Amino acid sequence: MLHSNSIIGLAAMSKAALMALIVLSISGCQLDTSTPKDPSIMADLPQPPTPEQRDHVVKAPGGDRVDPWYWLRDDERQDQAMLDYLEAENEYKEAALAHVSELRQTLFEELKGRIKEDDSTVPYFDRGHWYYTRYESGLEYPIFARKPDHLDADEEIVLDVNVQAQGHAFYSVGDMDISLDGRHLVWLEDTVGRRQYEIVFKDLDSGEVSSTGISGVSSVVYSADPRYVFYVANHPETLRSWQVWRLDTEASKDDPNRQVLVYQEDDEAFYTGIDRTTSDAFVAIFVSSTVSSEMQILRADDPTGEFTVFYPRRRDHEYDADHLGDRWIIRTNDNAPNFKIMSAPLDEHANKAAWTEVIAHDPDRFIHGFDAFDSFLAVSERSNGLRALRILDWDTGESSLMSFDEPAYAAYLGTNVDQSATTLRYVYTSMTTPTQTWEIDIPTGTRRLLKQVEVPGGFDAADYRTERTWAEASDGTAIPVSLLYHRDTALDGSAPLYQYGYGSYGASMDPTFSTSRLSLVDRGFVYAIAHIRGGQEMGRAWYEQGRLLNKKNTFTDFIAVTDHLVETGRVDPDRVFAMGGSAGGLLVGAVVNMAPEKYRGVIAHVPFVDVVTTMLDESIPLTTNEFDEWGNPKDETYYDYMLSYSPYDNVVAQDYPAMLVTSGLWDSQVQYWEPTKWVAKLRATKTDDNVLLLHTNMEAGHGGASGRFRRLEQTAMEYAFVLDQAGEHADE
Repeated sequence: MLHSNSIIGLAAMSKAALMALIVLSISGCQLDTSTPKDPSIMADLPQPPTPEQRDHVVKAPGGDRVDPWYWLRDDERQDQAMLDYLEAENEYKEAALAHVSELRQTLFEELKGRIKEDDSTVPYFDRGHWYYTRYESGLEYPIFARKPDHLDADEEIVLDVNVQAQGHAFYSVGDMDISLDGRHLVWLEDTVGRRQYEIVFKDLDSGEVSSTGISGVSSVVYSADPRYVFYVANHPETLRSWQVWRLDTEASKDDPNRQVLVYQEDDEAFYTGIDRTTSDAFVAIFVSSTVSSEMQILRADDPTGEFTVFYPRRRDHEYDADHLGDRWIIRTNDNAPNFKIMSAPLDEHANKAAWTEVIAHDPDRFIHGFDAFDSFLAVSERSNGLRALRILDWDTGESSLMSFDEPAYAAYLGTNVDQSATTLRYVYTSMTTPTQTWEIDIPTGTRRLLKQVEVPGGFDAADYRTERTWAEASDGTAIPVSLLYHRDTALDGSAPLYQYGYGSYGASMDPTFSTSRLSLVDRGFVYAIAHIRGGQEMGRAWYEQGRLLNKKNTFTDFIAVTDHLVETGRVDPDRVFAMGGSAGGLLVGAVVNMAPEKYRGVIAHVPFVDVVTTMLDESIPLTTNEFDEWGNPKDETYYDYMLSYSPYDNVVAQDYPAMLVTSGLWDSQVQYWEPTKWVAKLRATKTDDNVLLLHTNMEAGHGGASGRFRRLEQTAMEYAFVLDQAGEHADE
């Protein structure tokens, strides 16, 4: 398993810490449990925008389709009529939410008030420095810092993102790396939100920052020689990461050998990345599709050498590997759908006959990854839907699963960069336990809590309850559900429900802690995570049962979870809310077509809803890599199946719930026109008077606003919308 070195690990920690630090206060406000408001109260609003319809035919081998709102697509984001429409929708949204403006502000202050503004991550030691990330009161962005040798030394600022973000409405740091001599920093920055990063360098001795002008980049890493940096460039049209370049940082910009192309991935189903092994001995190119992967390796101290294939790619074979001493540790799904762990001699990686088994395949246990140490192996695995850790002793070959007490939780590998260590760092969290960083001494089994994310404002885990329940899908499959609610909330059918799901790409939604959801839970909501098929919560088969021609299981599973929570008398059937984002937006978009009567409100963040048209257009970013996820609509079988559930294509004249849809103008993953067209079609077709709102962030992309406080504004808007629809009429 590839691991990043210190500063990449630091960046990853900062993102995790940032999510953990988005916290909010426990409100004493009680939810008004009166009958939900009559939609007619929206009658005094101005008329919503109604974009014109223009003739357009989307041609396909499976049949032509008319799309009168296709004109809203503008790849350059410059069409004035389109921009005017988005602005009109934003204005209408504000008018529709004007009566909850005070509630929005109250919620924002709650969310912000639960952030410990001057917090920092747990330092870790790597190549002579202690690295950590910290935040200062009132500032939006993290500060990456380090101290030489010991924690009492003077602090060195590696990168103050607040300084770099000055003058930018949007700013995001992507990949980062520090040279092995500790003197140079390279990072990727995005000032638009489209995730087409530019390479920037910093001399850590002098503090000098220099831009390269090289943009459209997705990842970057130093070789052992700080003169050479490898980076991955994206295709200019499809934005697919496809080329690996070697950059000579000492060459002049007009030197033709300054940048050398060392690899190009021509298969449009594959994406490309680059990193170093945990040992820092190798630079590795890795390419992956939905069902296959391949690595190429190069000695880090031979940057001008040739990359060699670790093991040749084969369809339906996924693997990754990390270097440990005189061998490779390999995670592979070769004849092992849930993956197994193998070992290979250093120079025998391409000879599968030389691979030996370390941990066998288990149909009841899915292996996510590992950290390899000299004396032990730490494995991240999942069984019964829960993420846990297994420790294997190299000397004895025996392994044991670490135990935890709560019914629903998640335990992850932490930042482990020293392969000679006899301790393991890991992260533990649950829906009632703020993120904890632990260290376990492997020889003795002694565990030590290094840090628990502090939740200001009097948070007490004892005020909350979490449980695991199981819903029965339409085909009899048991679907795990994680619940969170306040101890004073009676599960007697009176509580409103906020249900979240994703169910795509094999991504598992774990029952982790979130302070933002407390704003709903403290007001009497039951919060549910539906672990539906399409993820890998129950192993690889769980994913296979929720993709391609099995995709509808994802949607019916979600509906089955709703039915289960209603029919068991836990929640109020008249106040059920569904939320999903991106592919989860596709989920709720399909669900709202299939069973609109079951939901009071739906929130769809950057939703992938125009499935067929997008998958027919290979010029759109992500399309070619997605054929193994959704199917290729040029094949009539897949075309017909995708068309049968595509949310945009299945809007019909029926009553829909109240809906809030969000989008980002510069989104490179789900183009802004998908949610925009969907809202336009819903407006022209639906038969109800329920409010339908479109919020487009004109300065951001898929991830929304940058900055730890600014992004809370959208959460406050969403929760105000939900609380209003649930019956919280009065401003606070």
